[in-house]
Amino acid sequence: MTSTRTAPRVPAQRRRAAVDTPLGSLVRAGGVDAALVPGCVSCGADRVTRLAMTLTDGTATVFTSCGRCEHRAWEADGRALDITDVLARTRRPA
Repeated sequence: MTSTRTAPRVPAQRRRAAVDTPLGSLVRAGGVDAALVPGCVSCGADRVTRLAMTLTDGTATVFTSCGRCEHRAWEADGRALDITDVLARTRRPA
């Protein structure tokens, strides 16, 4: 005997509308934030990875990492964030 039942449809996942952000390379200049820090502040390398991200508490930050010397930095509102501050802002509320 053949069953004609079909599996229930799973609703499409709801997403927020995508923000229109210019695309660019993670390691090459050209993005919006590339002019802020043209290179590594520690060793002067001109190729750094810059990622815009939002921390758990809602703080908009830019993470910068150097592939040459492994220097890492976080910035928010034009000022540097210490790693302990970043970790505190990424903790989930209890």
